[in-house]
Amino acid sequence: MPWRADLPTLLASRGRTYRDRVTRVSLPKVLADLGGTLFEPAAGEPQRVGEVGEVGDLVIYDAAEKPEIPPGAVVLAVGVHDPDEMVSMLGNIGSAAAVVVRAPAGAKVRGAAERAGVVLLVAAADVPWMQLAERLQAALGGGGLSAMDAETLGGLPAGDLFALANAIAAQLDAPVTIEDRESRLLAFSDGQLGLDQSRVETVLGRQVPERYLDVLARHGVFDELFGSDRPVDVDPGLPGLPPGLMPRAAIAVRAGDEVLGSIWAAVHEPLSAERSAALTDAAKLAALHLLRVRAGSDVHRRLRAGLLSTALEGGAGGRAALDRLGLAGGPVVVLALALLEDGASSVVAETRREAERQRLSDGFAMYLAGVHPRSAVALVEQVVYGLLPVGDEVAEPEDRAAGIARTFLGRLGTSGEAVLAVGPCAHRFTELAAARSRAGRVLRVLRARGKGGVVARFSEVHADVVILEARDAAVAQGDVPTGAIALLQAYDERHHSNLVATLAAWLDALGEVNTAAETVHIHPNTFRYRLRRVSEVGRIDLTDSEQRFAAMLQLRVLRG
Repeated sequence: MPWRADLPTLLASRGRTYRDRVTRVSLPKVLADLGGTLFEPAAGEPQRVGEVGEVGDLVIYDAAEKPEIPPGAVVLAVGVHDPDEMVSMLGNIGSAAAVVVRAPAGAKVRGAAERAGVVLLVAAADVPWMQLAERLQAALGGGGLSAMDAETLGGLPAGDLFALANAIAAQLDAPVTIEDRESRLLAFSDGQLGLDQSRVETVLGRQVPERYLDVLARHGVFDELFGSDRPVDVDPGLPGLPPGLMPRAAIAVRAGDEVLGSIWAAVHEPLSAERSAALTDAAKLAALHLLRVRAGSDVHRRLRAGLLSTALEGGAGGRAALDRLGLAGGPVVVLALALLEDGASSVVAETRREAERQRLSDGFAMYLAGVHPRSAVALVEQVVYGLLPVGDEVAEPEDRAAGIARTFLGRLGTSGEAVLAVGPCAHRFTELAAARSRAGRVLRVLRARGKGGVVARFSEVHADVVILEARDAAVAQGDVPTGAIALLQAYDERHHSNLVATLAAWLDALGEVNTAAETVHIHPNTFRYRLRRVSEVGRIDLTDSEQRFAAMLQLRVLRG
């Protein structure tokens, strides 16, 4: 086959009709995209599933919660390791298409899969469940395209980056990855298994490892790559790279002056002029596909965000929005996810944070879709909102939602920068606006505390909510400290003393002098002396509960 064969001819010669990939998402397609690298079949007939119907929904199996499993779903058996548990699970998954397990599948488990009529897939041991779910979600979603979207670019379904990677790999006779501007993996071709460690880590981690990126950047590889419209050869012997890496040929993917990403081929020898020209042509086609993915993703995001925002506002359009989201007619829990404030105000910092918010939104959407296929997630005004359907039979829906939220944050690489609020369960669409408001009030408390990786419900932070809102009212009305607190503040300013801090520490310690003294790092006798001065200067009777409460309230509300 000539290296410059056009892509439609190339695809036809490989015996695959890629237009069929657009009209249905079959299990054989998923295995073609991901099989061998991420998992391999252990039982069942993938081709038979493809003949019977589509696969599409991704569900995380939980024996305790018994998730809803739609027909044709792919089930992730997270935490199911014992063979007997696997057999029990396979008997309770209805008409699912496939089940993905981590542990090796023995004869008993394979037999149970055969009886259940599902395909049993064993995941690679080193692949985290979150990353495996993301790759499956992308493959099941057909690269972000609707199953009825028959648009093609260069003979390939528009936006199907995995098909594009396979086509480029066939032209170059080399395994290929397609990466974005930040070296995150977008798609990869077949044939990655058995390559060098860098490629294996890139495929499994969906990101070129930082230690490799640092070496390439230090030696000017990215400057050369993004400054040229031709392929560049990357020497595997660069100082700092480990031994045993294959040479790479890479080219930037650009639309006009904008760099969209890059294509990397693992080659045994430098590209010939003909193969170099083929890679250059492929980069131009890849730009169209990346633009198509970005445009489709942006439209989808804006649509989801608009519908979810309308639903959360309630009103006349709330019911219709819920209908379009597929959430009408059942109770839902409102979740609110946000990043902590870091104080940075530059354009670069805000751009980074906006990208991180979108990444959070995408990851949360993928995770909740695994928990319940009809969940909805969207980024609205810098907050990621999620609507999680819960069955009427769930006794404590907020408890269940909180558990799901904690699991998500626990698996999140940037959990230290994010917090998640669990709102109340809304049983009718008219309750969604109030549920959103309460989730937002919880979120405000969590962000004010400044500690990431935390999940909370309203009942857990109610007192903090009241104090924050009282502080808002006081600021709006121009209130300032009065009485004892005003006298103590004035004295501290004149004499550079710490009487206000002394009173605050004593109140926080519930009158325990030793504890309070330790808090402000002074001797207990010194603390007792200062406490007497508090009573004298502030004219406050510390034995009077009403006066203590008034002082505590002013300290919390008016001093922040």
